[in-house]
Amino acid sequence: MNLSLEYKIQEPKVILDKNPLLLLLHGYGSYEDDLFSFATELPDNYYIISARAPYNMQFGSYAWYAINFDADQNKFSDHEQARESRDLISTFIDELVANYPIDASKVSLIGFSQGAILGYAVALSYPEKIDKVVAMSGYLNLEIATKDYLKNNLTKLKIFASHGTVDQVIPVDWARKTPAILENLGIAITYKEYPIGHGVSPQNFYDFKNWLVEN
Repeated sequence: MNLSLEYKIQEPKVILDKNPLLLLLHGYGSYEDDLFSFATELPDNYYIISARAPYNMQFGSYAWYAINFDADQNKFSDHEQARESRDLISTFIDELVANYPIDASKVSLIGFSQGAILGYAVALSYPEKIDKVVAMSGYLNLEIATKDYLKNNLTKLKIFASHGTVDQVIPVDWARKTPAILENLGIAITYKEYPIGHGVSPQNFYDFKNWLVEN
């Protein structure tokens, strides 16, 4: 079937009338196989779908939005592309619910780096579509949420955020600002740090997997 995004899918081992969904969102310059390597270790009752970001960077790598460098090597993000990807993910969720027996009230996002940044944006913009977010090695960028996100009912969202204390790509200080902002919005958040760089440690994986089961 032709949906808005390319994807890989692992169907649930435990079949229900409607199964929950884990939608995996990879980082900048990666592709859908990356986080899909987690799939066999995740809970058996989920549809696990790993989406490919829409912007082709060549050589099998993709991005949710461009990151550009100026002459002084300062990085800046293409927020317009980020907002387009935010809405594309929202549409893709609708398509998945329409095409698979997925429980629309139990859709969780698992994002790494740029995928985590998009996960936050989708959840704040369309909280009626999202149950939980696992945001690893990312940060909250409110500029790519919908302009009226504060009008949304955000109180049922649950978020697990994690970061490496020696992350050389996205400074941990950026991630540390996230919990207070989300708590002020009435969102339940679990935040953890690990002594690693820009990646996912075994302990990080174990912690978010347990959090998914418990929540």
